[in-house]
Amino acid sequence: MGNIDSLKYEILKAIENATSLPELEEIRVFALGKKGSITGMMKDLGSLSIEEKKEAGKILNVVKDEILLAIETKRILLENIALNKKLASEKIDITLPIRTETLGRIHPISQVFEEVVAIFGSMGFSVAEGPEIEDDFHNFTALNLPLNHPARQMHDTFYLPSDANGDKDIDSSYVLRTHTSPVQIRTMENNQPPIRIIAPGRTYRCDYDATHTPMFNQIEGLVIDKKTSMADLKGVLLEFIKSFFELDEIPTRYRPSFFPFTEPSAEMDIGCSRANGELKIGEGNDWLEILGCGMVHPNVLKAVNIDPEEYQGFAFGLGLDRLAMLKYGIPDLRTFFDSDLRWLKHYGFIPLDIPSVTGGLSSNGGAVR
Repeated sequence: MGNIDSLKYEILKAIENATSLPELEEIRVFALGKKGSITGMMKDLGSLSIEEKKEAGKILNVVKDEILLAIETKRILLENIALNKKLASEKIDITLPIRTETLGRIHPISQVFEEVVAIFGSMGFSVAEGPEIEDDFHNFTALNLPLNHPARQMHDTFYLPSDANGDKDIDSSYVLRTHTSPVQIRTMENNQPPIRIIAPGRTYRCDYDATHTPMFNQIEGLVIDKKTSMADLKGVLLEFIKSFFELDEIPTRYRPSFFPFTEPSAEMDIGCSRANGELKIGEGNDWLEILGCGMVHPNVLKAVNIDPEEYQGFAFGLGLDRLAMLKYGIPDLRTFFDSDLRWLKHYGFIPLDIPSVTGGLSSNGGAVR
């Protein structure tokens, strides 16, 4: 046992000088392995007297703990050095120009979303969001939809089972939201007027053809205050349509319609031409229905505890997918969700060209054609 101090010094010095994890492991095995030097000394304790065994055992345990601590400290240091070397060797210089043949594209839906937000943002609207799984109250009841309304039926709406047996109670049903109108309800529940929001997001309905998909993107707008009128609604929508299609003038008209959540209700048409099978917005003698709108129904205000005698407002809704189809000449809605890189390269947009009202929308970088 007389050489324990010199052995400890030799091992600790070797640990300090170790330059790799395998070398450190060899030192650990030399000192504390089954046939290690410290392990061998501890095995020899059996030949000592009880008093000598206690004293020598205490010294060996202290030395063992010191060596273990030194090994662990060195291991952490060597691991950090190895990690830093690996990170340095795998470093990518993000300032290097990307290769044009691998340049990505912004999806038309993402582009149109940014365009719409830029336009309404310039008019003082903020963006509101809400859950895509909604309860019956927010998706239907609060919006003044009667129990027998077609939108509540299974053939139109994706219902989620309320229990393990798949049974559902109309008062506790959950659905994949059929519109972003529930976001309007939640906003009015949690905020006092005046309110001025747009609510973009994914919505779901049981439908599938060239102009309808089970999942699609929609945007709705809501304004609630004490003086808002139908004239204000028409002014906002006209400004939006002109800005979105980037036209100085565009003919519009409003046809009476019916929506449970607005009264009066209307559908907005914009002027277009379909000559020679080609659709052109803003010219010609034809009309194209673009969105639904109206003044918020008093029953909707009552459902969220807003006094309809004091407040009024307007709402509107339109499809982002359809806007993209109209503006960028995309004939089939289903192709939006095909994940076809060739399609995206043709209809996509150059990254980082963020739309703005002042800098330009689609013209700010433009669609790749």
